[in-house]
Amino acid sequence: MTSVEEERPRALLAGASRRWVRLLPWAVAFVLSVALLPTTIVVLTADYGLNGGVAGALAVAQAAPLLLAVVRPLQAWYVVFVADVAGALVLLTADFQERLLWPLPPMEIVGYVGLCLALGLRERRRTLLLVWLATAGANVALGFVAPHGSSARDLLFTILGGVALLLGGVLRDRSEVQRRLVEQETISEAERGRRTLLEERARIARELHDVVAHHMSVITVQADTAEYRFDRMPADVREEFTAIAATARESLGEMRRLLGVLRNEEAQGELVPQPGLAQLGPLVEATARARGPVEFTPCDVEVPEAVGLSAYRIVQEALSNVVRHAPGARTQVSLSVSEPGQGEAARLIVLVVNGPSPEPSATPLEVGGTGHGLVGMRERVRIIGGSLDTGPLPAGGFRVAAQLPLTEKDFT
Repeated sequence: MTSVEEERPRALLAGASRRWVRLLPWAVAFVLSVALLPTTIVVLTADYGLNGGVAGALAVAQAAPLLLAVVRPLQAWYVVFVADVAGALVLLTADFQERLLWPLPPMEIVGYVGLCLALGLRERRRTLLLVWLATAGANVALGFVAPHGSSARDLLFTILGGVALLLGGVLRDRSEVQRRLVEQETISEAERGRRTLLEERARIARELHDVVAHHMSVITVQADTAEYRFDRMPADVREEFTAIAATARESLGEMRRLLGVLRNEEAQGELVPQPGLAQLGPLVEATARARGPVEFTPCDVEVPEAVGLSAYRIVQEALSNVVRHAPGARTQVSLSVSEPGQGEAARLIVLVVNGPSPEPSATPLEVGGTGHGLVGMRERVRIIGGSLDTGPLPAGGFRVAAQLPLTEKDFT
């Protein structure tokens, strides 16, 4: 069943997003068929003097396939082209006035031009060129048997057909370019988000290395100096401390080798000690001096270095977003500890709330945004087992709220 559906041809403009555009080819084909069928019969009989039965047969062969052109324009062209050439030859047997168009009467030219437009929207350039060459070749060949001599107007349907083929081809190419551009933009945005996530993870890994490396260094020093700080240490205990120091040094060396892969020349500034809750005050003051009023409510609580680092980075990114998107907005930064609930430990709550920009006419430093900063926040919170809630406020502004564990056992 699936293979049959895949082979079934799609109607013209079936991929359009709007319903009226998808229905447009059917509506045009229906109107042309209904209008041209009786008109062709009347004109061929009244003006050209053909027999009614012959005129009816030609009208059906020339107008009815226009409905097929919505789905299979090339097959419809085969039928209409043969019918038009046959109609031109039949008209040679009739006695009509010189002022009348030949080889195709006006209503047949209208149908043929509409069919050529459908071909241009569906077929490849090579097919369109062959169709036009066949049209021009038939037009030239019929010109040798023209009942009233050849004239420039006899080439009308070749010229109009070529224009319709060209217009349809241009529209099809333009639609294809736009579709590929949208696909590429979608892929680029997805790749950009993925790259941002990977870069943030690498940055987090570098920062956590600095935190863990400090503890590993302390373990190494304490294990190495244990025999000097404790008198009459048994030999087996001394060997145990020596093994602990050696293992710690080996682990520290492996971490440094890993860090050499994660770091690059652009990350040299990250070699300084990593910030924590104690550095939030200077960060808020610097933002307030440079960009607008910021209220800070600190909290005197001891947290693991990884948690303090994550809290600092979250506040730093949130304040950067305020500066970029709502310059001058009043901002509140607060740290607090939640009350422990039933079965839940107390957590550090980091809250950054900003109002709308005080000047409605103020131009943000960045219009819109990719949301990649929020990706980094969520990644940091996820790694240490916290939660993050972000979103716009009803009265304007934005809110960032993070809940982070207070002890290492809550996220190890």
